[in-house]
Amino acid sequence: MIIAQRLDIIERSDPPPIAYRVAFVCTHPVQYVAPLFAYLSKYSNIEVTALYLSDFSIRGEHDRGFGQSIKWDIDLLQGYKSQFLGSAAARRKIGGFFSMVGPQLWGAIRGGEFDAVVIHGHNLAAHHVALMAAKSTKCLTFARAETHLGLKRSAWRELLRTPLLKMWYKLFDGFLAIGSRNSRYFAAMSIPQENIFLMPYAVDNDRFLSAAEEAHGNRQATRRRLGIEGNAPAILFAAKFDYRKRPSDLVEAFSLLQRQGVQAYLVMAGSGVLERQLKTMVADRGIRDVVFPGFINQAELPDVYAACDVFVLPSENEPWGLTVNEAMCAGLPVVASQEIGCVEDLVHDGENGATFTAGDVNGLAAALHPILVDSDFRAKCRASSLARIRNWSYRECAIGLRKALEAKLP
Repeated sequence: MIIAQRLDIIERSDPPPIAYRVAFVCTHPVQYVAPLFAYLSKYSNIEVTALYLSDFSIRGEHDRGFGQSIKWDIDLLQGYKSQFLGSAAARRKIGGFFSMVGPQLWGAIRGGEFDAVVIHGHNLAAHHVALMAAKSTKCLTFARAETHLGLKRSAWRELLRTPLLKMWYKLFDGFLAIGSRNSRYFAAMSIPQENIFLMPYAVDNDRFLSAAEEAHGNRQATRRRLGIEGNAPAILFAAKFDYRKRPSDLVEAFSLLQRQGVQAYLVMAGSGVLERQLKTMVADRGIRDVVFPGFINQAELPDVYAACDVFVLPSENEPWGLTVNEAMCAGLPVVASQEIGCVEDLVHDGENGATFTAGDVNGLAAALHPILVDSDFRAKCRASSLARIRNWSYRECAIGLRKALEAKLP
């Protein structure tokens, strides 16, 4: 596990003098990343400019994973500089390699007088345009990626992918690791350790922590609204209903726990391609006390977290899992599959939850059992989740990015 760096970002009312100007190349405004840009611009000496290829998350677009139109209910543009690149930004959608080319990146980066450009990914033509533009100005280039060595790919794809990515990464000056597993992935790509800097994958802890504290005062009202009766512990799943997230494993495990006499509720928050299948499974098998509140937007999420008692993410092939960060801000114990990218840094067996092998329904049920039946253990896990997540925040992101800039700029 990467040890969190000592905090030396001072949160103040007035932004500090600008020392560095950094551009982040982004496909679209994202609810997890936009608050980070605002934090960096306010509390660090880094001025962020987000170069957005599309505005689909602002205007609202059909999300195939959720199976419905999604428009986030928090401001994704406040507190930092941003540019939407060309009139095509109103039409672009993420698809194949050429779905986002972004020729406007060339002028935006060359004329931006940036000290560094951060490129997240390699799978779009725009990423390559951005890298060439940055190289032509001789400003620093940093790579960020979500991947880790535990993600499963076909043998032939991995055979082609690894040498190509090693060539791609040789063009960068530094690498911003989102966690321990991601750091080892970069090392496996023959990147020297001194070029890898921790910029952890984090959520807006301040918003979620304060909202969760307030929401706890409305816990019983929210539970009634969700259909949870009495004081039985509630298990929460909050993600897309798709095959990779494996929501049916949790329903199966919950059914097994019921047959063992465990009293609990299961809250399946979300939507997606498996929604009808999941509801049919619950009805056909007579599984009691399962509620489906539907898709929950960002502003309402803290209420739902506060109403529940344990969070479960049973995914396979999961690069990180930022919903785990959110749940920990609400003080929830976490049960997660060992394959999830965040587990090594955030979820420790017996401390703030438990882990299991993805696809092992019996293992999932066994991981949940002690948390559900032992209120003292739940309280211990709650305290541990809160303590751990407080040191995995935007402050650590600011420290990591500044260390990278200071190490690489003359």
